[in-house]
Amino acid sequence: MNHHATDAHTLAAAYTLGALEDDERNAFHAHLQACEACRQEAAEFEATAARLATAVAQPPPAVIKAQVMAAIDGVRQLPPRVPTHAAKPARGGMLRRKAVPLALAASVAAAALGGIAVWQTQNGQDLKAQARQAQQQLDTISTVLAAPDARTVHGRAANGALTTVVSSDRQNKAVFTAANLPTPGAGKTYQLWLDHDGTMRPAGLIGHDGTVILTGNPADAGAVGLTLEPAGGSPQPTTDPLLLMTLPA
Repeated sequence: MNHHATDAHTLAAAYTLGALEDDERNAFHAHLQACEACRQEAAEFEATAARLATAVAQPPPAVIKAQVMAAIDGVRQLPPRVPTHAAKPARGGMLRRKAVPLALAASVAAAALGGIAVWQTQNGQDLKAQARQAQQQLDTISTVLAAPDARTVHGRAANGALTTVVSSDRQNKAVFTAANLPTPGAGKTYQLWLDHDGTMRPAGLIGHDGTVILTGNPADAGAVGLTLEPAGGSPQPTTDPLLLMTLPA
């Protein structure tokens, strides 16, 4: 699919996630050599995708290897795939870019849901509900990250935590990721805030390293704040901000 030159600036997320056709990927790779802004944006998307995967990763249960090895002998192998006819390409570039959320979801889900998918049937409805909730979160995260107007900003909190915010005005959503976040302590939690012209409004809780979708209206906010609050959160900040990070314009 052919694109106008201006379209190249919207392909950073798709390029990073390997969701471009060969000709588009080659063209964008050449574009990167001359566009510092797109090189920076592609690098930020790559770092953010890796951080998101790490933040939501869950180790499989200790018994999973034994269960899988025991089940192998009873699993029928699939026959080799033999193509019967050539698939007709249809709007390849557009479909690839629309598939970016799925590509991101797959990359994050590999870490977050890999263990759950194998053993959830043995752990009842609770794990199924957790899997559905995790998938919904992944879908929202991937939609924000793959939005054409997605913008990324990185920061460091006063307690040393590394933070990333990806926001999209078009989706009116923002994703917050924290790494190296110290344990808040008994009876405490970290709370996120959206700064609306000096008024701090609650935007969700994060108790440890991970990724959350900010609540509220990020499109009208100028910054994201992080404070240490009593468990359950507070209607207004009760401590000095550990982080006040300006949202990307």
